[in-house]
Amino acid sequence: MAEPTRLDLLRGLLAESGHAAMYVSDLVNVRYLTGFTGSNGACLVRADGEAVFLTDGRYRDQSAAELAAAGNDDIEIVVTRDLLGVAAGRAPADLVAETHLLDVDSWQQLDRPERSGRLVERLRETKDDTEIAALRRACEISCQALEALVAGPLVGRTEREVARDLEWRMLELGAEDKAFETILAAGEHSAIPHHDPTDRELRRGDLLKIDFGARVDGYHADCTRTFVLGPAQDWQREIHAAVRESQAAGLDRLRDGVPVADANTAARGSLEASGWLDAFTTGLGHGVGLQIHEDPFIASSHTGRLASRTVLTMEPGIYLPGRGGVRIEDTVLVTDPDHGGEPDVLTDTTKELLEID
Repeated sequence: MAEPTRLDLLRGLLAESGHAAMYVSDLVNVRYLTGFTGSNGACLVRADGEAVFLTDGRYRDQSAAELAAAGNDDIEIVVTRDLLGVAAGRAPADLVAETHLLDVDSWQQLDRPERSGRLVERLRETKDDTEIAALRRACEISCQALEALVAGPLVGRTEREVARDLEWRMLELGAEDKAFETILAAGEHSAIPHHDPTDRELRRGDLLKIDFGARVDGYHADCTRTFVLGPAQDWQREIHAAVRESQAAGLDRLRDGVPVADANTAARGSLEASGWLDAFTTGLGHGVGLQIHEDPFIASSHTGRLASRTVLTMEPGIYLPGRGGVRIEDTVLVTDPDHGGEPDVLTDTTKELLEID
């Protein structure tokens, strides 16, 4: 028996929820369901089996090729400038849509559909083999690029120069692009969780925090490592060790069936025990896939449980304004408990506090 397609899985969720069809207009969700990578497309998916893909004339050939490559060559393709109007004319009465993306006029044109309840995002939380392979490759490229970067001289170069160097190395290794704007922060700037690289030169004694990733086939890697330029001071060693212990505690809870909130409790509990919880001011982790930030988000408010094949980050940190900060982040695959169940850290470069020049 053939494996169900992503469209089949969505049809199953629609049937479970008692809805006849869904209008999908989020381009990330459209890509996930159909394989289409262009800038204008939508699809109408019926629970009873029919699916229609809509795009404009610019993407006539591209959409046909991409849908076929994704195994969706049986989907009807409608080329039109009025995607919404055609969808509205063909939609059944009981329609759901991504209403958070629709303006009022579009919502009314679709005859006021109900909220979809993030059905496609639910499917995207667990990855198939193709997705895992892309994520694994993105993480491999990221780690290889970082290891090559820190093997060379860094002191005296600017944050911006080193960030661009790292990004170029990822492209040279086969990335289609960087996953997001690289955060490369030296010295006092490392205390800023999301710092934009500047022309500040890297100096001996600086903490150097690098948050970066490669993108492969649309899938994102996310990794952060913190180093010291030259010999580490005691306070730098202390906060690095505290973050590393916190991350290890959180990683250990990234297992199939474990409540998502447990990972949050474990990582924050470790920081509290070491006396540094008040210096942790950011989120702890998030899903990674076709978007750099996607469901699930690790938080005490999350009521769900982790499932195998979920890929997410674990990224505690300590940030001391005016002095410096440390973040350690990995992209992690939750594995099948029948095959060991240990979290599979995809960004497997060293987490030691390296002293580099």
